Amino acid sequence: MAKEISQSESHFFSEVKVILQKARSRAYQAVNQSMVQAYWLIGQRIVEQEQRGKTKARYGDYLIKELSKNLTEDFGKGFSVSNLKNFRQFYLTYPAQENSGELLFSKSYALRSQLTWTHHRLIMRVESEDARKYYLKECAEQNWSTRTLERNINTFYYQRTLASKQNSVSNEMQTISDFIKDPYVFEFLNIEHSVDFSESDLEKGLIQHLENFLLELGKGFSFVGRQYRISTEDQHFFIDLVFYNYLLKCFVLIDLKLGKLTHQDIGQMDMYRRMFDELKKPEGDQPTIGIILCTSKSDTVVKYSVMSENEKLFASKYLPYLPTEKELIEEIERDKRLIQEKKGEHEKL
Repeated sequence: MAKEISQSESHFFSEVKVILQKARSRAYQAVNQSMVQAYWLIGQRIVEQEQRGKTKARYGDYLIKELSKNLTEDFGKGFSVSNLKNFRQFYLTYPAQENSGELLFSKSYALRSQLTWTHHRLIMRVESEDARKYYLKECAEQNWSTRTLERNINTFYYQRTLASKQNSVSNEMQTISDFIKDPYVFEFLNIEHSVDFSESDLEKGLIQHLENFLLELGKGFSFVGRQYRISTEDQHFFIDLVFYNYLLKCFVLIDLKLGKLTHQDIGQMDMYRRMFDELKKPEGDQPTIGIILCTSKSDTVVKYSVMSENEKLFASKYLPYLPTEKELIEEIERDKRLIQEKKGEHEKL
């Protein structure tokens, strides 16, 4: 009969396992970082060698094909012609910085041990330098998987956040708007364009896919409740979704609307936000934020409602399907125009 393990022994075994898990994680990160650095250095050498050729394009193709054969013979798979071209592009995307010490890239592109080669391969295909810096930073800080990164790049995550960020009339607004996107994309709900669905169906779908919803909301969000009740002396009110953002140190109320945004929707959210501040907000927290997610926004309603003067109220469109690149760009550009008009109004005051 096997001896029963004591609580002390069980604790001892767990501690040893944790030590090994941490060591393996550090070893993986070290190996990963070394390989990513090696790929960049290979790309650098390819570019330098190509520049010695008289007919660069023709010589470059020959050089990479021969190098691929040579490396595959000695090191096996992983050095195909397409991969070597990726190494070259890797170096061209993140050029060296003179006197950069131990940094592999320029000071703007410090090598991050959390990111794999697949992360870098996806990011280096992003055209905008500012967007590449954003994805590098967010991937490392938010521990994005390669799947999440690819999804965010394909849905213009950076551009959607930037569009809202420009909607700022004060430093405080700038801070809050870092966490707001317009539009939001809920393609994970798998809702077809032609299928009718209610606000209740939308709410249920978001809760069922809560992990995806939190990733789309962005950093710092944690779920608090659904159909969250706040009560006065003579009446009960129910808020569709309530979250807390530990980076902003405030509650975030979300109201889901089908169809076009109305001034009644804005007034209702403003009331919810004020009530929540008075009845629920802990001392020391920042004021509550209210976000109305709707399928369509009226520029006139946004411009002439209390939202135009309230730095804690936001209205964003949501798309229940994965839009085309053209549709996303049109939405982003539309919001930029509205933001510029709003800035112009504030500058006149």
